[in-house]
Amino acid sequence: MLMLFNTARGNSAKVQTGSLLLGVVIGAALVGSFTFGRISALKDSQGPTPLKMEANSAAPLINSDGTIRPPSIGDIAEAASKSVVNIDTMKVVQISPFSLGFGDSLFGGFGGPSFNFQPQISQSRGVGSGVIIKADGYILTNRHVIGDADEIKVTLSDKRVFDGKVVGRDAITDLALVKINAQNLPVAKIGSSKFVRPGDWAIAIGSPLGFDHSVTLGIVSALDRSIDEVSQQAKLIQTDAAINPGNSGGPLLNINGQVIGIITAISRQGQNIGFAIPSDLFQEVTNQLLAHGRVSRPYIGLHMQDLTTPLAAELGVDDKVKGVVVDKVYEDSPAAASGIAVGDIITKLDNQPTATAKELGAIARGHKIGDSIALSILRQGQPSTLHLTVGDYQADN
Repeated sequence: MLMLFNTARGNSAKVQTGSLLLGVVIGAALVGSFTFGRISALKDSQGPTPLKMEANSAAPLINSDGTIRPPSIGDIAEAASKSVVNIDTMKVVQISPFSLGFGDSLFGGFGGPSFNFQPQISQSRGVGSGVIIKADGYILTNRHVIGDADEIKVTLSDKRVFDGKVVGRDAITDLALVKINAQNLPVAKIGSSKFVRPGDWAIAIGSPLGFDHSVTLGIVSALDRSIDEVSQQAKLIQTDAAINPGNSGGPLLNINGQVIGIITAISRQGQNIGFAIPSDLFQEVTNQLLAHGRVSRPYIGLHMQDLTTPLAAELGVDDKVKGVVVDKVYEDSPAAASGIAVGDIITKLDNQPTATAKELGAIARGHKIGDSIALSILRQGQPSTLHLTVGDYQADN
């Protein structure tokens, strides 16, 4: 259900803009539209050095007697906290002096008297966290942390405060890149999330309720979580480390002190259920934001479902036919340009059978922006072949 999860960003003000729901942030571009799972690389450009990962290992800690001692959470947190920042945002909000709180004026629409009152000015403030990923001032956080703020203040672990500027953002993954004018900053160690297992230790650092550099400990509860029906392509890390509003954008660490995820959401109806964007995913997104300020994704622009036996009977199709049924085509999409229509049954993609939507997706993910795809379809029982060119999806960031 869409409303089950809130983003872990703190908000406090006379007037609040209302924090975004993760399902909206991550899933907005995925509802019905077919975007490929991988992220396409744009043409090379002269930009900042790409983000790199470390090997997921660390030298053992040796006692004076030669025995190996377990790593200290305190040591890990102390080292990692230097690269964690607090992010404060402010947005100016204008309110009608006669606002009823529902977007209506007290006299609007009723021919009431006209008054020359000035709008009231208020400030909506929020707090979140971020991770320094490059020594020259690049900070990774959540898109919902910065929102459409008029002012971004970044506080480092040494209490220095800088103005932040948004370099780029990505609505689909709820990630954003912020730049501050600073050099020689402590940089987070990035590990690969592909080595993460349920049961591994997980350490969260952030600013819950504005209490900066708070450290909590838990484990990785599960992997590849989709927290609502529209974010099926957002495979998140679930953890039971305590996460609260203000933690968003902060790191989730492994026992080696490496960032394996960026904290993004908490359960509103349960306890000890939090989620983080895996490092393998945020690395792809971050490198594109560093180079281009945006993320490029192959895009077709249709929604489909498996051709089940009951659906085949409803459509009057032989139940021996295998394929996927198109149930929505998005305007101005590559699919729309190809001439494909609702009710068409896709039986092959590039001459490879597509008995299920999962199979079609697996084949499609092998294509890049600009590739031509041949779709074998059945329309009212008649076979036909359509051609489309894979587009470049632009999320509303």
